[in-house]
Amino acid sequence: MKKVTVLGNFSGRNAGDNAILGNLLDDITEKYSDIKFLIPTWSVDFVNKHFGHHNIQAMGLKPWNLAYKILGYPTYKSMIDTDLILITDNILFDRKYFNPLFNYLSTIALFAPTSKKKNIPILPYNASLGPITTDRGRIAMQKILDASPYLSVRDQQSKDMLDNNKLKYTKIIDGADCAINTKTLDAKKIDPIIKKEGLFKNPNGTLSFNINAYIDSWQKLTGGGEEFGREKFVELIANTLDAIIEDLKVNIMFTVTQVMDITITNEVLVKVKHRDKITVITNAKYTYQEITSLLSKCGLHVGMRTHSLILSSAALTPMITINAYPKSGGYVRTIGQGDWIIDFEDMNLENLMKMIKSGWEKRAETKEKMIPLVKSEQKKAKDVVNLVGELLGI
Repeated sequence: MKKVTVLGNFSGRNAGDNAILGNLLDDITEKYSDIKFLIPTWSVDFVNKHFGHHNIQAMGLKPWNLAYKILGYPTYKSMIDTDLILITDNILFDRKYFNPLFNYLSTIALFAPTSKKKNIPILPYNASLGPITTDRGRIAMQKILDASPYLSVRDQQSKDMLDNNKLKYTKIIDGADCAINTKTLDAKKIDPIIKKEGLFKNPNGTLSFNINAYIDSWQKLTGGGEEFGREKFVELIANTLDAIIEDLKVNIMFTVTQVMDITITNEVLVKVKHRDKITVITNAKYTYQEITSLLSKCGLHVGMRTHSLILSSAALTPMITINAYPKSGGYVRTIGQGDWIIDFEDMNLENLMKMIKSGWEKRAETKEKMIPLVKSEQKKAKDVVNLVGELLGI
């Protein structure tokens, strides 16, 4: 039996990360059955509960496992006693390089040369690479690239990063985020949730909305360099939700895909006037498949977190992107949603409502144009499975 190590941030707190792992396991085992997956994780119980129907070994990353999160014996063991290493999502960057609670690049680069000596290939699997901005980051990334016969990346920014930093690599394969292959559940599984939450009762429809807790720390107005500010943002979103409810006569599904966003979501809810028209759906309560299935029944999704946008596209629900991070804008452009992006320098109630109203009115034609592009991305994500077979020799 072949062993495959899967490296990523699989703590259970992020629906996007869960979708990446779940779809990766589904896609690979659909084609290759005789594989055991080694999964270093902060939450062994979560991984076993949700992915234990696959042949997996969840490897704890707590201090009693001789680990300081990613740095420690479990990661080392998973990288030297395996047949293939898959690096997922967006974990190879050099910010906070010496903090293993946050940074994966330093640890993976530390063990990569040993993997290479043992002829264990490393494959970035439908991943994003970077940003890399320091010499130590470039040195670390090169160690990983030296052990990688292929790179499967999901965005143009990754390619640009490699070239801008003059890093040496072999062959790049165009991939796509694994989460885009999330399947919706049948009515038997999803209808009880709809009934329990009281969703989709409004004949005018339901609009999904998602925000991100990082607003304070990473968003700055491009002109003046001034932070947008949490208080200002919360007030704006609350006013926007009320305006949507009043103008479009729809209900809101407030969709949370990362548990750390629950706090800022609640801050917004305190300020809205039409609280009775808003239902909160969080990944603390529901799986990524359940959230995707609920998104499929919404007419439009307005989202900040990249994976809320990806799960919306998996549900074939058109979207408007509040552009909080470059990878969000980059992703939605690949599925024909580039005209439905609002940047923070343009963020005010008038501009948001103008785009949301237009997006709602044109949602049917937008969806029709989006579907073939989503199908293309789904195929790209799944085709990377063939590289796994090639590298394993099966």
